[in-house]
Amino acid sequence: MNFLTDEISSEFFEIGSEQRLSIILNLNEKPWTISTLAKELGATITEVHRNFTRLQKAGLILKNTDGTYQLTIIGKNVCSHVSSHQFLIENKKYFETHNFGDLPSKFQYRIGQIYRQKHIKGFVRVLEKWKEVHNNASEYIYNILTEVPYSKEIIDIVEKKLENKIKIQTVFAENVIVPEERKTIFKIKKFNRFIKEDLLVRRMIKQVSIVILLNEKEACVIFPDQNGQPDMREMFHSDDPEFHEWCLDYFDYCWKNSSSFLESKMKSD
Repeated sequence: MNFLTDEISSEFFEIGSEQRLSIILNLNEKPWTISTLAKELGATITEVHRNFTRLQKAGLILKNTDGTYQLTIIGKNVCSHVSSHQFLIENKKYFETHNFGDLPSKFQYRIGQIYRQKHIKGFVRVLEKWKEVHNNASEYIYNILTEVPYSKEIIDIVEKKLENKIKIQTVFAENVIVPEERKTIFKIKKFNRFIKEDLLVRRMIKQVSIVILLNEKEACVIFPDQNGQPDMREMFHSDDPEFHEWCLDYFDYCWKNSSSFLESKMKSD
């Protein structure tokens, strides 16, 4: 099979310069003129013009009739891969002890979508953000869980959201761990009424290695450690639209591949 190695290595060479890489990343946000981008980069117009010429010759950018430049489809594709590397490099230490688990390839290819994020460290901080995401919901709450982070605050928030007709959809791992008092709380809060109203909808999937939580505005994702277990001590959170889209698409994928909820499979800790 011909992988066009010469052409591909040539493309990588063109973005091997820090300034040329900065140029295409800026052009990925919006069109620029040479002079305005030179000022933005703190470089001379001559230097930036030379790099614009090289990128244009390589087919990564093109000039518009108004004098601005934009990325070609090849340039945009390069940026999508750069975003993936940017996310992984920025979180290199984290991914020394974590991985993508059973994440399907199509989501790994799109991992660059989640590079605009905040890395939250520490179980207490993770739980605080978890509560915030629940509290901020005004349309829906979707989540994928391998253990249920029950606390009085979260339970009260969940109850309030359901009473306000905000739908909650959850995909549980078949081996999900729940607190001993779950059944009692479930009964006291009369959560069965929300199930009957189709506001609290639950499904199950054989295995969960990636935990997701999102509302209509923001999302969180937790990746597994080297043992394949979601690490609840660290989490990525963002309200960036692309980050949200990635998490929503992954939730939809798991939802479509899940089966009916079975209470008998819930395990107490």
